Amino acid sequence: MTMRLRQAIDKATVALAQAGIDSARIDAELLAAHLAGTDRGRLRTVDEPDAEFFSRFDELVQARCRRIPLQHLIGSAAFGPLDLRVGPGVFIPRPETEALLEWALAQRLPECPVIVDLCTGSGALAIALATERPQARVIAVDDDPAALDYARGNAASTSVEFVEADVTVPGLLPDLTGSVDLVVSNPPYIPLGAELEPEVAEHDPAHALFGGADGMSVIAPIARLAGIWLKPGGLFAVEHDDTTSRQTVQILSDTNLFTAITPHRDLAGRPRFVTACRTTTKESA
Repeated sequence: MTMRLRQAIDKATVALAQAGIDSARIDAELLAAHLAGTDRGRLRTVDEPDAEFFSRFDELVQARCRRIPLQHLIGSAAFGPLDLRVGPGVFIPRPETEALLEWALAQRLPECPVIVDLCTGSGALAIALATERPQARVIAVDDDPAALDYARGNAASTSVEFVEADVTVPGLLPDLTGSVDLVVSNPPYIPLGAELEPEVAEHDPAHALFGGADGMSVIAPIARLAGIWLKPGGLFAVEHDDTTSRQTVQILSDTNLFTAITPHRDLAGRPRFVTACRTTTKESA
């Protein structure tokens, strides 16, 4: 890394830290790497940038200081093995959801499973599962046209099928009844009134964040849909707020459609998602 570039990154780190950004050094380096067209780990090999580089770098740093999300500034977000295009109008996938992805990939499924991702947003879970299980039929559902535009672009090299629909509507997609092997979802689940970082409160779509007063208004109908769609022995995983693990377990239990209902923690040790197995009996939700 050249001396001038190092000094620019050092200066940016101070400015970002003063703006309240915990990951100031990482963000400064990622912004520099984005402009240099390289990876963060390769910055030391970058030749001396020109004046235009430093002018654009200052503009990006100032935007990040205004708490515009890093992912909006660089146009992408990492999720597991993926680098997804994101921007205004779509929820930015979080590292916490990678714990749910790891659980899903570790499950034993049929050779050609049917997988449904509800509230797909940028397509993160659906595309990651389709990439790792190329024989699967993967269906991704969301009711936001803007989010689906991002998701379709991100999924261009996969066979993921997209459906624009409201997952809270009873009887959705009846053709899937009893035919699905795995349902996953990272739905809106933040309780109304929760305090959020500016990057989230001001830039993620509210429709993708909030799940009613208690955060459960979307999780409950998703649980019923999963119970209807899943084959006996099929699997379900749903993310939730770190304050609502018990409520999520209770909702699944109350359907009388699931067994092996299990809460899980994310990579930071916080309660994050619940998994369950569809019973082998014929009750209806």
